[in-house]
Amino acid sequence: MDAKNALTTIFCGSAFGAALTAAGMHRPEVILSQLTLSNFHMLESFLTAAAGSTAVVTLLQHLKIINMSPRSYSSIGLFGIMDGNIVGGLVLGAGMALAGSCPGTVFAQVGAGIESGLYTLSGLVVGGILWTGILKPYLSKSSSRKSETTPPTSLDKRLGISDLGVVAAIELVFVSTVVIAVAAKADTSRGIVHPVTGGLMIAGSQLLSATLRKALLGTSTAFEEVGKCFWSVAKGGKSSGDALSFPTVVFVAGVTLGARIISSLYPVAPGMSTMDADPLRVVGGGILLAIGSRMAGGCTSGHGISGTSLLSVSSYVTVAAMFAGAIGTALALYGFN
Repeated sequence: MDAKNALTTIFCGSAFGAALTAAGMHRPEVILSQLTLSNFHMLESFLTAAAGSTAVVTLLQHLKIINMSPRSYSSIGLFGIMDGNIVGGLVLGAGMALAGSCPGTVFAQVGAGIESGLYTLSGLVVGGILWTGILKPYLSKSSSRKSETTPPTSLDKRLGISDLGVVAAIELVFVSTVVIAVAAKADTSRGIVHPVTGGLMIAGSQLLSATLRKALLGTSTAFEEVGKCFWSVAKGGKSSGDALSFPTVVFVAGVTLGARIISSLYPVAPGMSTMDADPLRVVGGGILLAIGSRMAGGCTSGHGISGTSLLSVSSYVTVAAMFAGAIGTALALYGFN
């Protein structure tokens, strides 16, 4: 990556980090209150971001500004072609409930000075190392027997209808859900801006990333890049050369920077630190976040915002499994608040 591309990547990452922070999506109490179904701030921002991103990506694809394929299925050789998406999504969701974070918001937490973010990040790094050097090679052997016929990876081709028809249906569901959630909510935003405004800002950062980087939002690959670097050094630098290229690490550095700038300019009350409960739980959650996201082939942003925008079947399956695992784990640990 040359200096120009690095600066562009940092700029786009900063826009994403600033948007997450302004929306309040990085705050552990916002994430956990959503998972315990006591507050729907996160849902409003997330679905607004997904709806806006879907509109942006669809428009750019039709204008031939970008040309991106849907995300492929992730298999770990247990059952079916999407077992990695399902199991990985469940593991990722459990990590969200334990840490009050996700592979993208953790960098905004660190930038905003939220203590638990540092412990979550340490767990994510450990998880990335474990995934890259141990779990991925093992699961690759198990998943070597691939199905001869792979079904279409996009919703429109899977359903046999036009992509615009699918997009229209998705937008209707997302927007309607946001409208209902906003109308039913009595409390105020926990971010710098309203959750819906924050979601639109995240969609705006997707527009910047797609047009300037020709790449969509996603962060969990950074932990695989760090893992490759670790094992390269551990093996005396004899690993493959791709360990020396860290585009996603550069992007998440920008996320941290953007969150730092926004939180300094517009300070709000400090976010709850999940460290107050159990430091080991937060670190363990970080480990699960890394393993789950890499097993599923993406994270809350990579699948939840970008993959869904590409109408990827695997992304919708992963997001469903992720929230099932997250809500189930959160309710088991914390109950209804």
